[in-house]
Amino acid sequence: MAKKDNHQSLSDALQSFISDHHLKAGLDQVRAAEAWRQVMGPGVANYTRKVRLQGGTLIVSLNSSVLREELSLGSTRIREMMNEALGGELIEKIRLQ
Repeated sequence: MAKKDNHQSLSDALQSFISDHHLKAGLDQVRAAEAWRQVMGPGVANYTRKVRLQGGTLIVSLNSSVLREELSLGSTRIREMMNEALGGELIEKIRLQ
């Protein structure tokens, strides 16, 4: 009797596990928060209270209204840099609060 070959790459196994257990949204949340700190640097990160990804919208709560206004002027570029850091078009819109 021939043995069935059930070998699968680790990457494929992880992707399957993530999909089967509906973990993608949570992992995207964590990746987006980490990318925000990395892309924006420690100066902005120190004024950031919360980062969350809801649908295609990145919602960022900031402690400074002045910083919020300044960042809103460059939100298109920030979105591009974030998507580049995340490796795909995960973020469609950024909302600063």
